[in-house]
Amino acid sequence: MSPIYAIGDIHGQLSMLEHALELIKADGGPEAPIVFLGDYTDRGPESCGVLDYLIQGRDAGRNWVFLKGNHDRMFEWFLQSPTRGDPYLFTDLSWLHERLGGQNTLRSYGLDFSLRRRLSEVHAEALQAVPKAHQDFLSQCQLSYGSADLFFCHAGIRPGVPLHAQDEEDLLWIRNEFHADLTAHPKMIVHGHSPVDHASHYGNRINLDSGAGYGKPLTAAVFEAGACYVLSPDGRREILPFV
Repeated sequence: MSPIYAIGDIHGQLSMLEHALELIKADGGPEAPIVFLGDYTDRGPESCGVLDYLIQGRDAGRNWVFLKGNHDRMFEWFLQSPTRGDPYLFTDLSWLHERLGGQNTLRSYGLDFSLRRRLSEVHAEALQAVPKAHQDFLSQCQLSYGSADLFFCHAGIRPGVPLHAQDEEDLLWIRNEFHADLTAHPKMIVHGHSPVDHASHYGNRINLDSGAGYGKPLTAAVFEAGACYVLSPDGRREILPFV
């Protein structure tokens, strides 16, 4: 098959995104097909800049596929009127909790959180600060993307459910049930969502979330001829399944 490139969870790390795209360009050229696994926003300092960059690439006709992450949906839903919280979150969390990074996203648009603020005020200011192009981008991201032998999604799949019938909540949020299943899926599942120390191959799935949201390097990978390689300035390094 022709090579397909993928980039893991970006989480507002613009300089890391630019570096990952340079690695892909060096390996596959400027027209290389790239699947972005979602979570463009939150935690890192430049969510606004990341969305600007991705939208510019899309509008320039790049062969890019954008998948939606759970953090992207939380941002999208926050901007609805009235604002909407994600019911999958635990009761003590909200998108603006420091653990999730929504405040960092809104800071990148110029909002100030140095003082205690009411949610209604922050929401109204965010609606003015976040461009409609960014809101549209978030709402238009795909939930999954497939090739002949690969299935790309943000979080994972529900084992035993056909790929075409996967639920949005699972594609954006699933962890334990997906990670614990070691049986072969209809296709190799390529995902992010759950940070690991480095891109990892588990036999039936490959996790590309290497923790950029926490300041660790962002992963760019290429899939070709049934193998997966992580890209670096020194070239390709194959990711082999855990024994």
